[in-house]
Amino acid sequence: MASFKEKVFKVVREIPEGRVLTYKDVAERAGRSKAWRAVGNILNKNQDPKIPCHRVVRTDGKVGGYNKGTTKKITLLKKEGQRG
Repeated sequence: MASFKEKVFKVVREIPEGRVLTYKDVAERAGRSKAWRAVGNILNKNQDPKIPCHRVVRTDGKVGGYNKGTTKKITLLKKEGQRG
């Protein structure tokens, strides 16, 4: 059985370019609806460039954190057609 971390990575890998999900959305799709903070912690530690962590944003519309810096996250989102 996949760990919660593996489930989070699977959900995030499936976010198409130009789209975003919230940390809460990812937690729900990974099977633990109240674990949105855990999602943030998992993604913050991710070093795999194949997992597009920049496509996960806060529920309040703010971009949230990113382990390569918020400026880089905003740049990537804008490049993909999202607001930053």
